[in-house]
Amino acid sequence: MRIGIIGAGAVGGAFAARLAAHGHEVEVTARGPQLDAIRAKGLVLDGGWGEHRVRVAAQLTLESRPELAILATKAQDAATALAANATRLEGVPLLVVQNGLGGLDVAHRELPDSPVLGALALFAASYLEPGHVTITGPNPVVLGAGPGADRELLDRIAAIVGEAMPVEVTDDLTGAQWTKLLINHVNALPAITGWSVQEVVADRALRRIMTASMRETVRIARRIGVRFGTVQGVSGGILNLIGVLPLAFGEQFPRLLARRMGEVPNPGSTLQSIRRGQLTEIDFLNGAVVEAAAAHGLTAPINRAIVGLVHEVERAGAFLSPAEVAARVPLRAE
Repeated sequence: MRIGIIGAGAVGGAFAARLAAHGHEVEVTARGPQLDAIRAKGLVLDGGWGEHRVRVAAQLTLESRPELAILATKAQDAATALAANATRLEGVPLLVVQNGLGGLDVAHRELPDSPVLGALALFAASYLEPGHVTITGPNPVVLGAGPGADRELLDRIAAIVGEAMPVEVTDDLTGAQWTKLLINHVNALPAITGWSVQEVVADRALRRIMTASMRETVRIARRIGVRFGTVQGVSGGILNLIGVLPLAFGEQFPRLLARRMGEVPNPGSTLQSIRRGQLTEIDFLNGAVVEAAAAHGLTAPINRAIVGLVHEVERAGAFLSPAEVAARVPLRAE
C-alpha cells in the first residue's frame, strides 16, 4: 500500500520505519536536519521493536497521492501541515496520530471529504538525533473511527497498521483520548525541570504536583460528563479513584506509569521538543484541560500553572529546579 506520513519525528518515524519494513511503499514529510538525514542515510529505528534501517521517500510535502495518510505532526502544526498537503489528500483516508484533544476536528475541517480516524500512540519513542528513532516502551496503538469513517474502514486500517505494531481498537475514541491525555500529564514536569519522567516521579515534591494535576483533570472531566476509556489496562474506574482519593494514594498511578517505561530514562515528548528548540504541544495537553474547564465555567489552577511554566522554559531556555517548581505550583491542603 502507498502510505504517506506527514511528520516524521519520533512517532511518525516509528510508523514509517515499521510500515516500510513490512513491505509498504512509504513517503514521509520532514524538514531541516531530519529531512537531510533521511534522504542521505535512510531512517533508523531501534529499541523495543527491533532494529530497522529503511529507505523511504522524503520531501517537504507529499509528492504522490497515497492510499492512506498518517498525520503525526505536533498538534499545533496540524492545520498548516494538512493545508500544505491538501491537493494530495482529498478523499484519502487519514489517520490522525496526536496527543491531546481536538485533532480529529482539525483534520475534518481541513479535509472535509476525507474519512478521518484517530490513533493514540501508547508506545514511548525518543528522537534525539536526526534520522534515528528509539522505541523505549513498545506499547500498542489504539485506533478509533472519527468523522466520515465507518467500522469497515476502521477494521481495514487496523489490520494494516497491526501488521507493523501492536494495535487495539476502541469504540469510544473520546474516552480513550481523555485517558491518554491524563497519562500524558507525565510530560510537563520533565519539560520544566529537564529531568526524565522516571526522575520526576522519583522526586516526592514533583510526584505530588504531577498527581495533583491528574486529580484536577479527573475532577474536571467528570464534571463535564467525560467517561474515561480503558487504555492499556488503565480503566475509567482507576482514574475516577484518583479524583477522590488523597494525593498520597493517587501517587501510585504516576509510579505505575514510570515503572512501565522501564529503566531507560524517558524524557517525554514535551522535553524532547524543548531540547530541539521547538515549541511544545503543552497547550494541547495540560492546556486542553484548562480550555475544557473554562468552556464549562470551571477553573484548573494547577494545570494552568504548569502550562505557564512550560511556556516560560520555552522562552527562556533555562530549566527550573524542583524547589522552584514546588514554590510556583502551590497545592491546596487535603
